[in-house]
Amino acid sequence: MESLCLSAFVAKVCNVNFWLIFMNNPIKVTLLAITPEPQKLIEEAGRTCYLSFEKIGANSASDFIQRLIKMGHDSPLEHACATFRIENCSRAMTHQLVRHRLMSVSQQSQRYVDEENFHFVIPETLPKEHIKEFQNDMETIRLMYKKWRDKGLKREDARFVLPNACTSEIVVTANFREWRHIIKLRTSQKAQWEIRIACTEILRILKKHAPDCFCDVQINQDIAAQ
Repeated sequence: MESLCLSAFVAKVCNVNFWLIFMNNPIKVTLLAITPEPQKLIEEAGRTCYLSFEKIGANSASDFIQRLIKMGHDSPLEHACATFRIENCSRAMTHQLVRHRLMSVSQQSQRYVDEENFHFVIPETLPKEHIKEFQNDMETIRLMYKKWRDKGLKREDARFVLPNACTSEIVVTANFREWRHIIKLRTSQKAQWEIRIACTEILRILKKHAPDCFCDVQINQDIAAQ
């Protein structure tokens, strides 16, 4: 299990102090599970297509996987999976992530979890002089939520007043082929800053465990600078 709190990383990327962005905690990415020896498994699956098992050797997986990727033969990568927990991100961010359909998701529920004291993410583009005003707005929403709960409204209905800024916790599982797709889209400068940060860290972890499976997916240096 690996995890990284991205406080210093976020501070550099967003060019502001991380405490201005995250209430209480910075975004956190944790690797919960990954296919054991993923590249060995992918080679075994891929060589089934060509019945070339006799070519398997101590270091054969690296070149073989890179050739598969260059040929666009990505399906063997689907045999390996990785599961991550992402914490202290906004629901605005998780709503983007769950749009990827070839993924299994378990997310903190606003129906079953009381949100009276919800934490929230402050957009990194918000000028420092407006931080207090934003915090006051979040307190107003908190009191609105409490009011409706006190009036007897169930959590599943009181949550209708909650903002996208609410922090959430989500566990996501995808195969390597899908992670390649997600990372390519979500580390683009056109992507929202939170999901860029999370997916950049996911890529770093995956490169550590399966470097050849992500050999052609580059870490955006503008995001990765620390």
